[in-house]
Amino acid sequence: MAVLQGSKVYRDRGGRRRRNMESSGRRQRDTLSRRLSPPPEADHFLHPIVLRAEELKQEEAEPVIVGGMVLDIHATPSMPANPGTTTPGKVHYVLGGVARNVAECMSKLGAKPFMLSAVGLDMAGNLLLEHWKSAKLSIEGIQMRHDIETAVVCNIFDAEGELAAAVASVEAVEKFLTAEWIKKFKSKLSTAPVLMVDANLNPPALEASCLKAAKSDVPVWFEPVSVTKSSRVAPVVKYITFASPNEDELVAMANALSCDNVFCLIRKDDYRNFSTESLFQLLKPAIWVLLEKGIKIVLVTVGSNGVYLCSKGVSALMKSGSKRTYCGGLGRQLYKLVSASCPPNQFSSAVESEGSSHLFAVHFPALTASVVKLTGAGDCLVGGTLASICAGLDVLQSVAVGIAAAKAAVQAVANVPAEYSLATIADDAGVVYSAAKVLCLQSKL
Repeated sequence: MAVLQGSKVYRDRGGRRRRNMESSGRRQRDTLSRRLSPPPEADHFLHPIVLRAEELKQEEAEPVIVGGMVLDIHATPSMPANPGTTTPGKVHYVLGGVARNVAECMSKLGAKPFMLSAVGLDMAGNLLLEHWKSAKLSIEGIQMRHDIETAVVCNIFDAEGELAAAVASVEAVEKFLTAEWIKKFKSKLSTAPVLMVDANLNPPALEASCLKAAKSDVPVWFEPVSVTKSSRVAPVVKYITFASPNEDELVAMANALSCDNVFCLIRKDDYRNFSTESLFQLLKPAIWVLLEKGIKIVLVTVGSNGVYLCSKGVSALMKSGSKRTYCGGLGRQLYKLVSASCPPNQFSSAVESEGSSHLFAVHFPALTASVVKLTGAGDCLVGGTLASICAGLDVLQSVAVGIAAAKAAVQAVANVPAEYSLATIADDAGVVYSAAKVLCLQSKL
């Protein structure tokens, strides 16, 4: 996941048709109808089933997020720590988990995510569930049992706020978020505008989620979580629409998909010697492996060099990433504001050349931020991007929003800001979007 610090991007760890409404003149129906009506600008993004209101009960499309809900413990010393003894500082409980953070971010930008996860009925689980219910988000898909030990991650930071060490106890996600539990919600998966899975899932659960979504033509977003777990993409790669690795996870995924360790990591100390273009050239062969294996869109976060957005051809990036996009009031506002600040014709010249294009890559710069903490913002990059896709924005516009959402996250104490200013998000997205640059438009590598 990408996190912004100053002008840099760092890494941290941690998508149903409209709800049934009677068509009578009852006041409740009228109120809901006004609230759920889509903006005129986004009509062509709606699920293409239109009947007379008195003949059809409509449902709101809910993006489905599958993965971990985690209680993060953040320990930050007030002075350099000495091994073997305690150090004065601050310890905070922070609601976390890659999938949970992504879903919360989406909810604050106008989407209504449906979460599939597993937590225990213990202190950590109760904290997570209380917050989820207070945000008026559904807990129907969250398995809750006394024999589950809620996932907990302890992060230890240095005096500068950089992650120095961490211990993760997340076995609950792999053990209890099973394929059998996920299959109970197959109707949600088959009608979602988008599905996001994180790599904390065990292989059968990943397979069950991705297969059901792919059979229903639902785009799937794979979040690698870590270098070790990113290799879990291999059995499900043919179902994946989006993937969001950092450079190390990209290399691990490319090696897993090519069945050979042919790609090597780039030393972080060497980054200062690379321009944006030269770093892309180093990463391009690994990116190409992911695209050749079937992933449609690869979003790579690369430290202070920003974000590379890559696909085969241009058109995939210049249309909405989902066929069932729909959102409520906040989403409509987001769509209007971002459409104004990020005009969709910026890359029209690239579209004209698509007939000869094979690999298309766009670089998005990082944003300057006043950093409070470094964790969680990368998840907000994914959450902001997914919320924008659900609102009907194209993929290029959506990534710009994701970077803006990540900037807001590093300026907050929690992993996800308490609230977002949509005007600020749109302005920041406009800055990123206007500075985006086409790096690659070629017929072959």
